[in-house]
Amino acid sequence: MAKYLMLGKYSREAIKGMSAERTQRAVEAISKSKGKVDSMHVLLGGYDLALMVELPGNTEAIKASIALAKLTDIAFTTFPAITVEEFDKITG
Repeated sequence: MAKYLMLGKYSREAIKGMSAERTQRAVEAISKSKGKVDSMHVLLGGYDLALMVELPGNTEAIKASIALAKLTDIAFTTFPAITVEEFDKITG
């Protein structure tokens, strides 16, 4: 499984729909894309949310991003990510 960092920005509609139930539905949407949420964080600054997720590949990452946008009205920017340990092996 590949790791992805998903950064989200709230829209006005997204703010109106905030709830623990919506968060759970978002986790389920990622699961339906054959993925798993490693962690979720609220941010201050240019982005409002950060999700670290595991997904089989780019196709599933795109599907998850679209599913989350439809479900939550939150716009996500998704980045592939590797651990520092993996990076050290590549560059070592």
